Amino acid sequence: MPELPGWVEPVARYMFEVGLRNTLRTAAISLVASTAIGIVLGTLLTIRFWPSRALIRLYVEVWRGLPIIVTLFVVHYALPTVGPRFQFEVFTSGMITLTLWGSAQIAEATRGAVQSIPREQHEDSSALGFGWVGRHTYVIFPQALRRLIPPLVSLLVGIILNTTLIQVIGGSELLETAEQSYERLGSPPPVGLLDPHAFEILGAVAVVFFVMCFPLTRLASFLERRLVA
Repeated sequence: MPELPGWVEPVARYMFEVGLRNTLRTAAISLVASTAIGIVLGTLLTIRFWPSRALIRLYVEVWRGLPIIVTLFVVHYALPTVGPRFQFEVFTSGMITLTLWGSAQIAEATRGAVQSIPREQHEDSSALGFGWVGRHTYVIFPQALRRLIPPLVSLLVGIILNTTLIQVIGGSELLETAEQSYERLGSPPPVGLLDPHAFEILGAVAVVFFVMCFPLTRLASFLERRLVA
């Protein structure tokens, strides 16, 4: 078996131990926060109380409609001008941004899932003495959850891919560590090798994202066929 070039091991270690770890941590926290907030907002969207529905609808349309990079700039650069308490570390800004976008997606998916449950289910559970909270907790939401699982898997794919935007504000996620690596290799000795090996490094990044995301997209399609049909 041919021996790998000497530059491969330190570059791979840096990209995986720093870049990939930050990417996965950011994606995981953003997914959990997006799911928690989105499910609550989406369920509240089904209440026939127009002030709350109008506010939640505004939230959903704003954060779904804005380009994610614009939201990222607002969170990381514009909010600190309001006050020092709104100044966030780069990955915190990234998580807030992805949570705003993701929760808007999940809120809309939750609304559709809850409203897809036949009205008879609501009426029967009310006849059994369930209030609004009990009706949704024990009857409606367990059924709606089956329809929510495929969008949640698809959201995870979107969050993983969009973590690359954190590079723009200086976050050392997977793509940023790759860029730092090939820039360093392209420097003159003793720092680099005068050869950036950008094709190999970025090719490895593409493979890693594909390996993470392709199985999830197939899983989302499979679950949609099995759970929603």
